[in-house]
Amino acid sequence: MSEESTTPDLVELTLEAFEAADRRDLDVLMSIYAPDAVLEAIGMGTSFEGVAAIRGFHEDFTSAYAEYGIEPEEILDLGNEVVFAMTVQQGRLVGSSAHVQMRGANVGVFADGLLVRQWLYTDIDEARAAAERLDAERA
Repeated sequence: MSEESTTPDLVELTLEAFEAADRRDLDVLMSIYAPDAVLEAIGMGTSFEGVAAIRGFHEDFTSAYAEYGIEPEEILDLGNEVVFAMTVQQGRLVGSSAHVQMRGANVGVFADGLLVRQWLYTDIDEARAAAERLDAERA
């Protein structure tokens, strides 16, 4: 008789979060965060503490777009509950006919299947290096 793992698949969980963000389903997206999670937007020089603040950030960011989408290009479980994800975001700002596109990366730390800390980067190499350092520190 085999036992099923009770450890959540962090790649699948991260993918589900990106799919929810792509649909602008903030209820599902927020379900991945721990109540006291912290999100740091490195390029913006700001951070958001707690689910309500993180939700507000996502609401404000996506409401600027008449059309919005985010798609992961790569999601890696580095071990030690650290996840690295590279993404492409695209959209059309409200009141504009021009489309914009941005590549970026996310680094996340999970505990008990919930995201407790997340960093958003515009520099993918910086994000990858940060994720690898964080993984090594947690080993």
